[in-house]
Amino acid sequence: MCSTLVGHPIDLVKVRMQTQASGTKPAFNGTFDCLSQTFKREGVRGLYRGVSAPMTAIAPIYAVVFWGYDMGGRLARKHYDMQPNEPMSLNMIMFAGGFSALPTTAIMAPSERIKCLLQVQANEIEKGGKPKYKGMVDCGVKLFREGGIRSVYKGTFATLIRDVPGSVAWFGAYEVVKRKLAEAQGKEPGELSPLNVLFAGGIGGVANWCVSIPPDVVKSRYQTAPEGMYKGLGDVASTLMKEEGPGAFFKGIGPAMIRAFPANAACFLGMELSRSLLGFMD
Repeated sequence: MCSTLVGHPIDLVKVRMQTQASGTKPAFNGTFDCLSQTFKREGVRGLYRGVSAPMTAIAPIYAVVFWGYDMGGRLARKHYDMQPNEPMSLNMIMFAGGFSALPTTAIMAPSERIKCLLQVQANEIEKGGKPKYKGMVDCGVKLFREGGIRSVYKGTFATLIRDVPGSVAWFGAYEVVKRKLAEAQGKEPGELSPLNVLFAGGIGGVANWCVSIPPDVVKSRYQTAPEGMYKGLGDVASTLMKEEGPGAFFKGIGPAMIRAFPANAACFLGMELSRSLLGFMD
């Protein structure tokens, strides 16, 4: 929830820039132009358009993310016959990070599908069209009526392609930075200050999006396209390359990077604080 509240406005900008139609004059000249136009036309509420889907899903999503990371760590320790309290190597951390994306996708994919559709429909309203969806629930119901559960989960494989390598980079960078900071200060990683945790979390987020942005562009295009427009993810990628060139795969990288540091800093700080507060349950 900390991550979403901090990062959603910039995520909205990222999705709108990624889904601008090719071959036409772009509606936005860049990250800050999109942010400015959205705020002028729609106000603060517009910056949080589509936030209901990730806010509803974010608690179970990140609960599953960190549960999956813990399970991945347990599997890695079991494979190497290690004790539960022994620190994991970087390779083990990266395996656990990638493993965390597998169960998470079951919740993440429909949330992303609904969020992206709600975020981009405002562009159609500006052109004189009428909103197709009134909100998160209405969007989910209409998707189900139109194409069943398959429509709700459209883009699941694309989400997985984005999140497995992204999670490897996310957890890997976070743990490496934490260990380096702890080593420099002569402390254990668990003794680091909130400021250090914020910094490590922010770096983890940047590392994540350095890896994730090309598959995220393909996912956004695929999930927001009309039914039948693309035959699959390969068709989306080839169409992007043919019509817009390799630069199309990095659309939205500006807002993604701007969002990455503060949103993920907030995410990891929230996780560490929650774990500390709930330590009595161990």
